[in-house]
Amino acid sequence: MLNPKEIQTIEHDVVVVGAGGAGLRAAIECSKLGLNTGIVCKSLLGKAHTVMAEGGMAAALGNVDARDHWKIHFRDTMRGGKFLNQWRMAELHAKEAPDRVRELEEWGAVFDRTKDGYISQRNFGGHRYPRLAHVGDRTGLEMIRSLQDYGIHQGISVHMECTALDIIKDGEKVSGLVAYWRETGRFIVFKCKAIILATGGAGKAWKITSNSWEYTGDGYALAYEAGAELMDMEFTQFHPTGMVWPLSVKGILVTEGVRGDGGILLNNKGERFMFKYIPEKFAAETADTEEEANRWLKGDKNARRPPELLTRDVVARSINNEVKEGRGSPHGGAFLDIASRVPAEAIKRKLPSMYHQFKELAEVDITKEPMEVGPTLHYFMGGIRVDHDTQMSRVPGLFAAGEAAAGLHGANRLGGNSLSDLLVFGRLAGVGAADYIRKNTGTINLDEEQVKISVRRATDILNRESGTNPYLVHEDLQQVMQDNVGIIRVEHELKKAIDELQRLKKDTEKVKAPGSSQYNPGWHEAISLRCMMITAEAVTLAALERKESRGAQTRLDFFGEDKEWQKYNIVLRKGKDGNMEVEKVLRTSTSPELERIANSTIEALDAEVAAEKENLKIS
Repeated sequence: MLNPKEIQTIEHDVVVVGAGGAGLRAAIECSKLGLNTGIVCKSLLGKAHTVMAEGGMAAALGNVDARDHWKIHFRDTMRGGKFLNQWRMAELHAKEAPDRVRELEEWGAVFDRTKDGYISQRNFGGHRYPRLAHVGDRTGLEMIRSLQDYGIHQGISVHMECTALDIIKDGEKVSGLVAYWRETGRFIVFKCKAIILATGGAGKAWKITSNSWEYTGDGYALAYEAGAELMDMEFTQFHPTGMVWPLSVKGILVTEGVRGDGGILLNNKGERFMFKYIPEKFAAETADTEEEANRWLKGDKNARRPPELLTRDVVARSINNEVKEGRGSPHGGAFLDIASRVPAEAIKRKLPSMYHQFKELAEVDITKEPMEVGPTLHYFMGGIRVDHDTQMSRVPGLFAAGEAAAGLHGANRLGGNSLSDLLVFGRLAGVGAADYIRKNTGTINLDEEQVKISVRRATDILNRESGTNPYLVHEDLQQVMQDNVGIIRVEHELKKAIDELQRLKKDTEKVKAPGSSQYNPGWHEAISLRCMMITAEAVTLAALERKESRGAQTRLDFFGEDKEWQKYNIVLRKGKDGNMEVEKVLRTSTSPELERIANSTIEALDAEVAAEKENLKIS
């Protein structure tokens, strides 16, 4: 056993785990505020899941439609999240997103432009007005490029291909992080006063997912084991359009921008089926006029706002239903057709990544033929429970931002809100960490016993003479979650999943990875299993506890929203006996003003915003 004193140790004021949009933005803010800042990333810098976000970042800039305003963005976000969003987070996001987008532009991001030279914005599901600032269908890539190019001049230390194992605490507060270098297998300890988790989601616990190999729920598990709470974990978003063929690319994202730019969904009979699935309440609330709502509900193909841009939960369930009733595409999805509606050159110009993705991976020319698409596990609305303003968890010194954190999106995320979420709350996490460190100036004490336990748990996997195969356990886990905790849920399947997860927990505790710690992908897989198991159990228990259908959670045995359940969040924590505890927690109330805005009719809010803008002109 290694002596903790012999393990490589690096000291920073703050360590950011994850180098996607939220992690980079948090690190930039920490460095700007004078903190010695380190980033720990599991892969290479630039290989973040943020680059897969294609459609754009939502911000009420009003460049394409001057009627847009933070109040309308806030209203859309609350309604999209089925009023389960944390009110203050939704307010902060809507108010600050425009400044964060403009800031990104100042740092070098090159956005598509309107004819007048402003940042262009496109329509997206659930958004009232064209709101997504974009760079073709490569917006996430441009965000990462800009943040990296700006960030490298801020004096930030980057520790690449380094996987976090455990958070070390001094009493109740954070004091460090145990990690290991993926290449050599050697351990490293980061001594620090604060940690910001920006580790993304956990899609790799499901069989069909848009997520890449890094998405194994590391942040959720690190926080949970350290004593933080998880919240809203039942709300796992299935993006309606992932590739379904060939099998080698099943689940890879097809941006909502295809539908935003005119693409329509068809079943195997050539029917534009989404008109059948427009919720009457949604039509009444979203359409410009009663006449427009009626045109939607009657299936009028000339309606101004296409039903393909309904919220993601509605579109995903609709495709799922068409497949179940025998009207799916040959490989179990639906057809997404843009070829018959948009000129080929415009498709290549607006959607270059999609054009090349289908051409190279599926041998489909999307300028000439439709794509086959279907739901894919894409995003976690839930995550680590944090304070709205500081992003700190209940563990002093432990912060979270982006997909790792819960609160902004409620029961369902609107497309495009994720990228602006990274910028807004990445910055706020950096500000929160700096403020915490400024107020807590004492010495950092690293508990060597905690370091030993973390290292021993990782090396036991290599030292067993026999054990289960981590790859087979992972496959088993993915099948259990896909079959029982998927897009449609029911009590007996959730209970079956819980039983299966208990079995898989025992398998995970005795996994073996043959060979040494150097260049050993089996060892990496085995270590990730612990994180995926914690995340999978949290999702399943929360889904069983919430006895209603709301947003991304669809329960066949409790169909429809229940107003009583709107009052509660499901919170999970590690109990004193080591088991996961589940609790219904009453939601905090909000200001009457925010409640009024969220419940206003769109006509009333449009008039209010117009009057405000007119008053500003006069003053």
